[in-house]
Amino acid sequence: MEESSKMEKKERLIVVAVDESKESMYALSWCISNLISDTTTTNRLVLLYVKPPPAIYSSFDSAGYIFSSDVLVAMENYGRELATSVMERAEAICRKFNVNNIKMERMVGNGDAKNVICGVVQKLKADTLVMGSHGYGFFKRAILGSVSDYCSKHAKCPVVIVKHP
Repeated sequence: MEESSKMEKKERLIVVAVDESKESMYALSWCISNLISDTTTTNRLVLLYVKPPPAIYSSFDSAGYIFSSDVLVAMENYGRELATSVMERAEAICRKFNVNNIKMERMVGNGDAKNVICGVVQKLKADTLVMGSHGYGFFKRAILGSVSDYCSKHAKCPVVIVKHP
């Protein structure tokens, strides 16, 4: 009898892409409120933050000045602090819901967000990807591209795009 109850409990892996925006934090709240309610399922929630690729600098900038290694170190530190800040905000949102059936993990990637997100989803064999939408209009989306649009077409799992009201 105990064996059958173990078989009923399963783990669902949900990746939530988070960044500095209120849209991604809203998507995380929405995910917890709407996707994580079944107490027979353990939910593995992976909070994924993607740092942009580091800018490539030569030892001279366009004006011919030498970049100090201190500047490069400061930029790297800022990126690390930003990732930590985003993760702390996301974890605070998760704690606010006080849900017991969540195993939460942090994951920080580096590179182009759309490629990193789709790669992580595929590598982890995620059941669902949740992301916020910045709500760009047609022209901004055409120029900047849309990470959520790309992921909805290329991720190897169902994608839920949550629009901030």
